[in-house]
Amino acid sequence: MAREDSIVSFTDVTFEYAHNKLILDESNFNIRRGSKITVMGQNGAGKSTIFALITGALKPESGQINLFTGLSIALSRQVIPRDELDLTVREFFAHFAKASAGQVQVWDIDKRIDEVLEIVNLKGHEKVHERIIKSFSGGQQARLLLASALIQDPDLLLLDEPTNNLDKAGIEHLTGFLQNYKKSVVVISHDAEFLNSFTDGVLYLDIFTRKIEQYVGNYFDVVREIEIRREKENSKNARLAKEIQENKDKSNFFANKGGQMRMVAKRMREKANQMEEEMVDVRREDKTIRAFTIPNQDNVTGEAINISSVTVLIRAKKTGVLKQSNKRVKINLKKGEHLLLAGPNGIGKSTLLENIANNRAGGVQICEGVKVGYYRQDFSNLDFEKTVYQELQSAMMPKFDEEKMRSTASGFLINGDMMRSKIGSLSEGQKGLVAFARLVLEAPGLLILDEPTNHINFRHLPIIATALDQYKGAMILVSHVPDFVNQIKIDETMDLAK
Repeated sequence: MAREDSIVSFTDVTFEYAHNKLILDESNFNIRRGSKITVMGQNGAGKSTIFALITGALKPESGQINLFTGLSIALSRQVIPRDELDLTVREFFAHFAKASAGQVQVWDIDKRIDEVLEIVNLKGHEKVHERIIKSFSGGQQARLLLASALIQDPDLLLLDEPTNNLDKAGIEHLTGFLQNYKKSVVVISHDAEFLNSFTDGVLYLDIFTRKIEQYVGNYFDVVREIEIRREKENSKNARLAKEIQENKDKSNFFANKGGQMRMVAKRMREKANQMEEEMVDVRREDKTIRAFTIPNQDNVTGEAINISSVTVLIRAKKTGVLKQSNKRVKINLKKGEHLLLAGPNGIGKSTLLENIANNRAGGVQICEGVKVGYYRQDFSNLDFEKTVYQELQSAMMPKFDEEKMRSTASGFLINGDMMRSKIGSLSEGQKGLVAFARLVLEAPGLLILDEPTNHINFRHLPIIATALDQYKGAMILVSHVPDFVNQIKIDETMDLAK
């Protein structure tokens, strides 16, 4: 690659949090102009940290980060911060438009908002500029996050989990946009099919070595290349290990003979030492969570929830105005039965799940004594000020069992340092693992899951799907990931759009 094609380069970059959590150790990589790069790595490895280092929000301990002169960068974040949820769309976008324009006033803000909302397929909503951000669904907020980066018209677009909460149409729209995008883009995502549709290179952040490995090729080709390399390294090491042991055995044998045989033994030991130096550090695979079971509530034997009607949001064809509509249904969910809740972004799925979980949904009756376990897509039902230890402890009260709690946490890759960390300091993927650990400890009779694949490492997803498939309580699931849903027993589907 010609050096003049590089717009971002990391040279021997080291970064750590609080002097005890090493993220990068003398890491090197570069990003070419016009390239479309995927960032891979285990939950909590530091993928979002790379973005923060590129934007300058974080500074390295040592090494050099070089950006092409005048390079403009825009970051599409994973989630909208809580302090921005009460802003109007115009207020939300004004900050990003001003940052791009480099001036106090942006006179054509409404026009620019309309242009980027058209790209993310959100234009046409009534009085959209005055709408409050929190009134949009999770999927629509994901599109607003992307639009907030696009309005800056950057040379380098950084996308952090852009498909989270997006429905099939939203993912297809985003995929088409990225395939035709002429500038540079770097994406963090766990959606393999989505990534493979546009990726021409991969940066892999190895959580064990704290190095960044750079590969060229589409996503699936790179994954295969990594696996082939790992197999070759394992094969080489196995051969060397066998020869090393043979030489050590011969060395011991000749050493006991005395005389000239001691010189032979010395050469054997030297050869064994040389071969040990030739052994390579095999690139280890991401750790996966242990297989787990979500226990169901013991005293729930029959019906868990009755749904006679639900409220949905319907857009009038002529005016485009959203109106609430009451939809009559007849669903009696018993122990062991699983319901899939379907429908496009913005129809009210997350709102319905929240209201059911909090026992506020009209037309929905949770049977007496049924305990609800709720996996919320934004994790706001976790206390961000509590430590992980305190959050998991509260899930078991009043029958707290520390050994069981720590064993469960360990299965979800929650180590001692993480147990002492506040929920709010964790990556989104780590919050998801804490949320699953909490469900295991709660042992609910009704399990409610809103987009449980969001932020989760793709290696964990088959294990999670198996646990949900085998859950013996009642379950309501929302997910826009067909491959994930297809692995789970679904007894009934309720499509809010029909």
